[in-house]
Amino acid sequence: MRRVDHSRFTAAVQQVEDSIDAAWDSFRVASGVAPEEARELAEVVLQDTSEFDWRVVDGALKQLTCPDCGAQLGAGNLGCRSCDLANGFRFAARETDRPAVPPGNEHAIRVSSAVARTRHRYTPRARAGYELLLPDLLAGQLPSTAQAQHAKHLINQLTDDQLECLLTPADLG
Repeated sequence: MRRVDHSRFTAAVQQVEDSIDAAWDSFRVASGVAPEEARELAEVVLQDTSEFDWRVVDGALKQLTCPDCGAQLGAGNLGCRSCDLANGFRFAARETDRPAVPPGNEHAIRVSSAVARTRHRYTPRARAGYELLLPDLLAGQLPSTAQAQHAKHLINQLTDDQLECLLTPADLG
């Protein structure tokens, strides 16, 4: 069996994690909140996530533990009521496209990174496309609708084991 190098994907997820941590830390400092009071600030953010950037909301989720399953809030297994609800909160947050990227790129990053960061909540087919594209999205690219539909068609032809071996969009065909 060939060894699969997922370093491209791992580096992209780390880049997103770092951007979430930086956004949260900046928000916390700008709010005048000490690190030991971050939990209370996170609870305030989750009261109306539409008021905040998605990275701040994801940073708030990282501060909290699910009262039902004990995982990071929003990251527990599917079916955990509190995590399912919190996972939905992240998608009500604001997203602002970065300069010099196609409109919609930030939305694609948010969705792709949410899937990649909580991959156990999604099927292998749902994960594959998002995970493959995340590094390119972070570099400012955005596939056309036709390209995304074609990739989905190719992904649907693969077995779960084959999906786990994909490294780049070029591996699809």
